[in-house]
Order: sequence, then C-alpha cells, then structure tokens
Amino acid sequence: MTATLYVPADSGALAVGAERVAQALAATAAARGIEVQIVRNGSRGLYWLEPLVEVATPQGRLAYGPVKAGDVPGLFDAGFLDGGSHPLARGPTDAIPFLKSQTRLTFARVGITDPLSLADYRAQGGLRGLARALAMDPPAMVEEMVQSGLRGRGGAGFPTGIKWRTVAEAAGATKYIVCNADEGDSGTFSDRMIMEGDPFVLLEGMTIAGLATGAAQGFVYIRSEYPHAVRTMERAVALAREAGLLGANIEGSGHAFDITIRVGAGAYVCGEETALLESLEGKRGMVRAKPPLPAHHGLFGKPTVVNNVISLATVPIIFDRGAGFYRDFGLGRSRGTMPIQLAGNIRRGGLYETAFGITLGELVEDIGGGTASGRPVRAVQVGGPLGAYFPAGLFDTPFDYEAFTARDGLIGHGGIVVFDDRVDMLAQARFAMEFCAVESCGKCTPCRIGSTRGVEVLDRLRAGVAPDAQVALIEDLCQTLKFGSLCALGGFTPYPVLSALRHFPEDFHPAADAAAAA
Repeated sequence: MTATLYVPADSGALAVGAERVAQALAATAAARGIEVQIVRNGSRGLYWLEPLVEVATPQGRLAYGPVKAGDVPGLFDAGFLDGGSHPLARGPTDAIPFLKSQTRLTFARVGITDPLSLADYRAQGGLRGLARALAMDPPAMVEEMVQSGLRGRGGAGFPTGIKWRTVAEAAGATKYIVCNADEGDSGTFSDRMIMEGDPFVLLEGMTIAGLATGAAQGFVYIRSEYPHAVRTMERAVALAREAGLLGANIEGSGHAFDITIRVGAGAYVCGEETALLESLEGKRGMVRAKPPLPAHHGLFGKPTVVNNVISLATVPIIFDRGAGFYRDFGLGRSRGTMPIQLAGNIRRGGLYETAFGITLGELVEDIGGGTASGRPVRAVQVGGPLGAYFPAGLFDTPFDYEAFTARDGLIGHGGIVVFDDRVDMLAQARFAMEFCAVESCGKCTPCRIGSTRGVEVLDRLRAGVAPDAQVALIEDLCQTLKFGSLCALGGFTPYPVLSALRHFPEDFHPAADAAAAA
C-alpha cells in the first residue's frame, strides 16, 4: 500500500530546507523498498514548525516537524508512516492548538490540497461560489458583496461591494479586474501563501468579480520577489483555461473572462493602486492624483476594480455560503475573518486566520507565545513598515479597523512584527523616514523631500543637537507628510514615527540621557 506524505513547496518552507526533506523522504523510502507518494502542498502557516511533514493515516493527517533532511532515517525507523512515536511528532495536524483555534475561511484549503490539482480544488468545495454566481444576475452579485461587509484586506479597508458597484454602474463596455499582489509590507506573507497554496481560489474570486461588474479581462500584478508564486499562478491560469474555467465560455455559460499574470520590478510604491496601474500600462510606477478614482478611470482609462489577493480570495466563500454567513463573523464594521501574520521576535510565527475582535495581546502573547528571545515584549508594529508601534499597554486593543484608528494605528495588511525590550525606537523611527525616502516615487514634494529631511532631523536628535527643537520639528514635518502627500506612502510614514515618539519618549533623548548618567 502506498503511503501519502505532504511536504510544503511554499517559499517559507523551502527557505528552511523543505526541498531537501522531500528528496530525503523519496530516497529513503526507495532504499527501503517502501512506496510513498509525496504531495507538495502549501504551508499550513505554522512557520516555526517548518518544514512540516504530514502523513495521511486512516485517522487523519499526522504532523512531524520541524524536520531536517538528517531526521528522515530516524522517522522511518520510528514507523512514522503508521503514526509511530518520535521527538518531532506533533500528533494530528488539525489538533495543533495554533491551527485548531483558527477560523479558516479564506485559507480553508491552504496546506490541505495539492495547489495545482483542480480535482482537489473541486473536492474541497472549490468552484461552488462560481456556480452560484453564474446563476445570479450582476446586480444581485454586487449586492451579495455589499451585504457581506467585506472590506479591502490590502490595508485601506474600503467596502469591496461598494467598489464593485461603482465599476458595475460606470459607463463603457470595457472594464478590468486588477489583483494587487505586490505584497511588500514587512512581516506579511498571506498573499504569497494563497498564490502558492491555493491559486484557484484567487482565479475563482477574480472571475466572479468580472461577472459582477461586466469586466472580461483580469490582471494579477505580482511582485518580482515572489518567483515561486509567479510560476504557480502562471500554471494555474493555464490549467484553468484548459478546463474551461477561463476564456470565452466559462463553464459553458457563454460568459467570457480571462486572466493575465504580470510581474512588477520591485518598487514598493507600486503596491499603491494608481502606481500599480501606471506600471501595468508600461509606464514608470508613479502615483496618480485622485480624483478620478480607478473605479471610474483606471487601467487604460477604463473603469477598474483594484482589489488585493485576500479580498478576491475571500469572494468564493461568500458566494458559496452566502453574505449572511460571512457577515456573522467579526466586530462592529469589521466583518468576517482576517489572516493575521505573526513575525519578528516571536516564538510561534506564522499565519493565523480568525474573526475580527481578538485583542492584540491575545495574538502576541497567547497565540504567538511571546518573544522568541524570552525577553519582555516592548513594541509591536502592526500594518507593515508604515504602521504604528504599540506598547504592551495597548495590548487590549481589539483587532478591528475602527479600534486601531481610534488609537492612531493601522491594521494594514494584517502583519504584526514583534520587538523585545532591546529595540531602539529612535532607530525604528529613522528607518521609517529612510524607507519612505528610498521608496518614494518622487512625484510629490512632502514625500520626496520631507522624508529626507526627516532622516536628517532624527540624526541630529541622535547626536543630541537641541533635542527639544528637533522633536518639535519632526512632529511638524509629520503633519506635512500626513496631510500633504499624494498617497499613503508619505501619508502613513508619520504613523511609526509619531507612535514611537509618543509611546517611547525616553529613546528620543539618548545623548542627554547618557550625559545625565555620566
């Protein structure tokens, strides 16, 4: 009887040796005359256990990890194919507390299926949302999205259904669906996990968006730093076309929709929707002034839906289970679930999908297990390199768009980066200004010049030159950036700077403190 093993081909798992583990499993099984089938699945998102090897048994899948290639002979000696005891044994995968406590809707199949098997996708509920959408008229489809309460998971939190309605009602025969897969925020990897672990769900979501809004063409704009995701998505598109899920006659319905994969060139600013559209058109990635909004005048001047990967990958579950089902999860105006990414100095880093409402402290301390160093948590940055720093005193903040806004923070793309008590918050504030200066497209003066001046001010502060005057100047400069920048790159850079200054003021007078100590 052939044993089935699962070894992730996810980039995160490959980075810590998953390919070597897969090769060792195949070689050891062959040498011992054991027949095995190795399925290269997506990661379950338990990155502290990668490479995670799963064994299919009559009782369910059993997990072993983190496995190194050198551990493989010992696993066979222990009879792991039959659930044998071993120091790396984690028991039933679904019973691992980090995974068991999640509410997986968008990520329901990630880590379970062969990402490029349409048979697996259908068997695990894939394409049911598309089938229901094909039986609806476009206004009803748009209303389903409005009623679901789904908001943009890329960071802005704008209601997805309202964006679809705007494009659907816009004049013109040509419209586009653009998927923003330019995932560039520090500590974020959910988009990549979907593209590498369940690519068909993204294609299904984009197709439904096209049917709802009258668009016949979609584009997925992927960052060049994701070569594995690019290859997986290109293959998934080809398979979907062969199966009649993309093209001139989707599922025999008479409706047309096709998807093209485009690769960016590494500019962070192209994560901003209008800079992304410029890049898609073959131009330099620079921010457009708004209005007009992309929903009215987007790609090639046509009405365009721009949604990020997680937003579009969530669409199929909404159409499969209904708007009410999805809306029942969450808190306040933040409906549904959010894939939260735990990174930085944290014991259990990975992806955790749960309904809105869980507190920041629960995520960091209970789910993440505190710092990997064992030292106290001092600061947590939420929302990427432009997100605010929260001290432990704000760990009671619910993970909710409005709750974070009320405390001058951002949920962003759901990335959480943890720092222990050794972090230098002045250095972190300087990094934010320097990051903005490096990544600015240069179109607007506050972002282009203000960020450079910000680095200079913080360097003078580090040197102890008139610290009170430098603090006043950096606060004033942040107001100019926040309200004068054309896009969120300059507009959000003040969040990490001001939050670091507000919550950790002692780090902003280092020269004076050193003199006093002397």
